Amino acid sequence: MNIAERSPRPAAIGAWIAVAFALVALAGCGSSSREAALPEGSVVLVIGDSITSGYGLAPEQAWPAQLAQRTGWKVIAAGVSGDRTAGGRARLPALLGEHSPALVIIELGGNDLLRGVSAADIVANLEAMIAAARAHNARIVLMAAPQPTAMGTLTGFSAAPFYRDLATRQKVALIENALPAVLSDSKLRLDALHPTAEGHAVLSERAVDELAKNGLLRAR
Repeated sequence: MNIAERSPRPAAIGAWIAVAFALVALAGCGSSSREAALPEGSVVLVIGDSITSGYGLAPEQAWPAQLAQRTGWKVIAAGVSGDRTAGGRARLPALLGEHSPALVIIELGGNDLLRGVSAADIVANLEAMIAAARAHNARIVLMAAPQPTAMGTLTGFSAAPFYRDLATRQKVALIENALPAVLSDSKLRLDALHPTAEGHAVLSERAVDELAKNGLLRAR
């Protein structure tokens, strides 16, 4: 074989260049999946159940108010005790129209799990809420509830698995471990289902940590 035959052909060189550009593009796509930070002063809607309404506490003690203090966001707490994902789905359109939030945090599913609502029905309602928020150009964060124990209480250390699956499929941020960790600590609970004031403080702190990992918060 002569030297000319060993030299790479122009077509082969072009193919390698194309592959290199494709790899760079893929790398860029991977890095862009991280959320951009939300500026201070942004309107954030938290739609949830008694966890968000601050059952048994003053409003300023509940985790949405503390989230506002920690982030500088304008946080709207739209919690209704006992609410399920179907109720949140029904309430969300009016809340979006009223507040035009930049971000919607969905803290729902715990009551569904306690009452034996199927994962498929919970996911369908959450997906409808994600679609509604996107239609209003809002970004979305899911807050996972823990999987109930055999005794029917929310004291497990792990989130119900469908939250991660849904967040991955819908490409939304997830606060996965904050609520399960708080509700698993008896020192942080008023009762089997509701955090104390200290529990809400820990919940907001953990939520901020997970939001920062998702890129939604800048280091302060």
